[in-house]
Amino acid sequence: MAFIDIAKKRYSSRKYLDKPVEKELLLKVLEAGRVAPSAKNKQPWHFVVITNEETLTNIKGCYDRKWIEAAKCIIVVCGDHREAWRRADGKIHTDIDVAITIDHMTLAATDLGLSTCWVCKFDVLKCAGIMELPEGVEPIALIPIGYPADETDENRHDKLRKPLDEIVHWEKFYYKPFKKTGM
Repeated sequence: MAFIDIAKKRYSSRKYLDKPVEKELLLKVLEAGRVAPSAKNKQPWHFVVITNEETLTNIKGCYDRKWIEAAKCIIVVCGDHREAWRRADGKIHTDIDVAITIDHMTLAATDLGLSTCWVCKFDVLKCAGIMELPEGVEPIALIPIGYPADETDENRHDKLRKPLDEIVHWEKFYYKPFKKTGM
Protein backbone atom coordinates (compact mmCIF):
# COMPACT_ATOMS: atom_id res chain seq x y z
CA MET A 1 0.00 0.00 0.00
CA ALA A 2 1.30 3.50 -0.81
CA PHE A 3 2.34 5.59 2.18
CA ILE A 4 -0.35 8.24 1.63
CA ASP A 5 -2.98 5.48 1.62
CA ILE A 6 -1.68 4.09 4.92
CA ALA A 7 -1.67 7.61 6.41
CA LYS A 8 -5.27 8.18 5.32
CA LYS A 9 -6.37 4.75 6.53
CA ARG A 10 -4.90 5.20 10.03
CA TYR A 11 -7.40 6.40 12.63
CA SER A 12 -7.93 6.37 16.38
CA SER A 13 -9.83 3.14 16.89
CA ARG A 14 -11.72 2.64 20.12
CA LYS A 15 -13.24 -0.75 19.26
CA TYR A 16 -11.22 -3.94 19.11
CA LEU A 17 -12.06 -7.53 18.33
CA ASP A 18 -11.73 -10.07 21.15
CA LYS A 19 -8.59 -11.48 19.55
CA PRO A 20 -5.00 -11.18 20.75
CA VAL A 21 -2.37 -9.71 18.45
CA GLU A 22 0.27 -12.22 17.43
CA LYS A 23 3.77 -11.59 18.79
CA GLU A 24 5.14 -11.64 15.23
CA LEU A 25 2.98 -8.64 14.32
CA LEU A 26 3.82 -6.82 17.55
CA LEU A 27 7.52 -7.26 16.79
CA LYS A 28 7.01 -5.68 13.35
CA VAL A 29 5.24 -2.70 14.94
CA LEU A 30 8.00 -2.36 17.54
CA GLU A 31 10.68 -2.57 14.83
CA ALA A 32 9.01 0.34 13.03
CA GLY A 33 9.31 2.30 16.28
CA ARG A 34 12.92 1.23 16.78
CA VAL A 35 14.04 2.57 13.40
CA ALA A 36 12.37 5.97 13.86
CA PRO A 37 14.65 9.00 13.71
CA SER A 38 15.46 11.03 16.80
CA ALA A 39 17.40 14.19 17.55
CA LYS A 40 21.14 13.39 17.49
CA ASN A 41 20.09 9.70 17.27
CA LYS A 42 19.62 9.61 21.06
CA GLN A 43 16.56 7.30 20.82
CA PRO A 44 15.17 8.33 24.23
CA TRP A 45 12.33 5.82 24.22
CA HIS A 46 11.31 2.53 25.77
CA PHE A 47 8.36 0.36 24.78
CA VAL A 48 6.61 -1.65 27.49
CA VAL A 49 4.33 -4.22 25.86
CA ILE A 50 1.47 -5.23 28.15
CA THR A 51 -0.47 -8.41 27.33
CA ASN A 52 -0.72 -10.08 30.74
CA GLU A 53 -4.34 -9.81 31.91
CA GLU A 54 -3.50 -8.61 35.44
CA THR A 55 -1.05 -5.98 34.24
CA LEU A 56 -3.45 -4.90 31.49
CA THR A 57 -6.17 -4.41 34.10
CA ASN A 58 -3.83 -2.26 36.20
CA ILE A 59 -2.71 -0.14 33.23
CA LYS A 60 -6.30 0.25 31.99
CA GLY A 61 -7.07 1.61 35.47
CA CYS A 62 -4.89 4.62 34.62
CA TYR A 63 -7.39 5.75 31.98
CA ASP A 64 -10.99 6.61 32.77
CA ARG A 65 -12.74 5.44 29.60
CA LYS A 66 -14.70 2.22 29.21
CA TRP A 67 -13.67 1.52 25.60
CA ILE A 68 -10.09 0.65 26.59
CA GLU A 69 -11.35 -2.52 28.29
CA ALA A 70 -11.54 -4.22 24.87
CA ALA A 71 -7.80 -3.84 24.20
CA LYS A 72 -5.85 -7.12 24.44
CA CYS A 73 -2.52 -5.29 24.23
CA ILE A 74 -1.28 -1.87 25.27
CA ILE A 75 2.14 -0.52 24.43
CA VAL A 76 3.23 2.00 27.03
CA VAL A 77 5.67 4.29 25.27
CA CYS A 78 8.05 5.92 27.72
CA GLY A 79 10.41 8.82 27.21
CA ASP A 80 13.78 8.88 28.92
CA HIS A 81 14.46 12.54 29.66
CA ARG A 82 17.96 11.64 30.85
CA GLU A 83 18.90 10.41 27.36
CA ALA A 84 17.24 13.01 25.13
CA TRP A 85 19.05 15.66 23.17
CA ARG A 86 18.87 19.22 24.48
CA ARG A 87 18.92 22.16 22.12
CA ALA A 88 21.18 25.15 22.90
CA ASP A 89 18.22 27.07 24.33
CA GLY A 90 17.50 24.19 26.75
CA LYS A 91 14.55 22.59 24.93
CA ILE A 92 14.52 18.86 25.62
CA HIS A 93 13.42 16.79 22.61
CA THR A 94 12.05 13.72 24.43
CA ASP A 95 8.40 14.35 23.55
CA ILE A 96 9.20 15.13 19.91
CA ASP A 97 11.29 11.98 19.49
CA VAL A 98 8.68 9.83 21.22
CA ALA A 99 5.93 11.28 19.02
CA ILE A 100 7.91 10.30 15.93
CA THR A 101 8.40 6.72 17.12
CA ILE A 102 4.72 6.40 18.07
CA ASP A 103 3.70 7.66 14.65
CA HIS A 104 5.95 5.04 13.02
CA MET A 105 4.34 2.32 15.14
CA THR A 106 0.75 3.40 14.54
CA LEU A 107 1.31 3.58 10.78
CA ALA A 108 3.03 0.18 10.76
CA ALA A 109 0.11 -1.28 12.73
CA THR A 110 -2.30 0.11 10.15
CA ASP A 111 -0.26 -1.41 7.34
CA LEU A 112 -0.51 -4.80 9.12
CA GLY A 113 -4.31 -4.62 9.44
CA LEU A 114 -4.26 -3.56 13.10
CA SER A 115 -5.66 -0.46 14.73
CA THR A 116 -4.40 1.84 17.45
CA CYS A 117 -5.24 4.93 19.45
CA TRP A 118 -2.95 7.45 21.12
CA VAL A 119 -3.97 7.88 24.75
CA CYS A 120 -2.26 10.84 26.40
CA LYS A 121 -4.83 11.82 29.03
CA PHE A 122 -4.12 9.18 31.67
CA ASP A 123 -2.83 9.04 35.23
CA VAL A 124 0.89 9.28 34.48
CA LEU A 125 2.02 8.90 38.10
CA LYS A 126 -0.12 5.81 38.67
CA CYS A 127 1.15 4.28 35.42
CA ALA A 128 4.79 5.02 36.30
CA GLY A 129 4.24 3.42 39.70
CA ILE A 130 2.70 0.27 38.24
CA MET A 131 5.65 -0.12 35.89
CA GLU A 132 8.22 0.90 38.55
CA LEU A 133 9.81 3.42 36.20
CA PRO A 134 13.08 5.00 37.30
CA GLU A 135 13.37 8.74 37.85
CA GLY A 136 13.65 10.57 34.54
CA VAL A 137 11.62 7.99 32.60
CA GLU A 138 8.04 9.08 31.92
CA PRO A 139 5.14 7.21 30.36
CA ILE A 140 4.25 9.50 27.45
CA ALA A 141 1.37 7.59 25.85
CA LEU A 142 -0.66 4.42 26.09
CA ILE A 143 -1.12 2.78 22.71
CA PRO A 144 -3.89 0.18 22.70
CA ILE A 145 -3.34 -2.06 19.68
CA GLY A 146 -5.57 -4.74 18.25
CA TYR A 147 -7.73 -5.93 15.42
CA PRO A 148 -10.32 -3.27 14.61
CA ALA A 149 -13.98 -3.92 15.33
CA ASP A 150 -14.90 -0.73 13.46
CA GLU A 151 -13.78 1.16 10.38
CA THR A 152 -13.35 4.72 9.27
CA ASP A 153 -14.01 6.80 6.20
CA GLU A 154 -10.64 7.07 4.48
CA ASN A 155 -11.84 10.23 2.72
CA ARG A 156 -12.69 11.99 6.01
CA HIS A 157 -9.61 14.19 5.68
CA ASP A 158 -11.27 16.18 2.91
CA LYS A 159 -13.74 17.46 5.51
CA LEU A 160 -11.70 17.26 8.73
CA ARG A 161 -8.36 18.73 7.72
CA LYS A 162 -7.47 22.25 6.73
CA PRO A 163 -6.61 22.62 3.05
CA LEU A 164 -2.97 23.09 2.10
CA ASP A 165 -3.49 26.71 1.11
CA GLU A 166 -4.37 27.51 4.75
CA ILE A 167 -1.31 25.88 6.30
CA VAL A 168 1.50 26.11 3.75
CA HIS A 169 3.69 29.20 3.55
CA TRP A 170 6.26 29.71 0.80
CA GLU A 171 9.54 31.41 1.63
CA LYS A 172 8.25 33.17 4.76
CA PHE A 173 5.33 33.03 7.17
CA TYR A 174 2.47 35.32 6.38
CA TYR A 175 -0.78 35.65 8.23
CA LYS A 176 -3.90 34.21 6.67
CA PRO A 177 -7.10 34.04 8.71
CA PHE A 178 -8.14 30.41 9.07
CA LYS A 179 -11.52 29.33 7.79
CA LYS A 180 -13.64 27.01 9.87
CA THR A 181 -13.27 23.40 8.77
CA GLY A 182 -15.45 20.40 9.53
CA MET A 183 -13.57 19.87 12.82
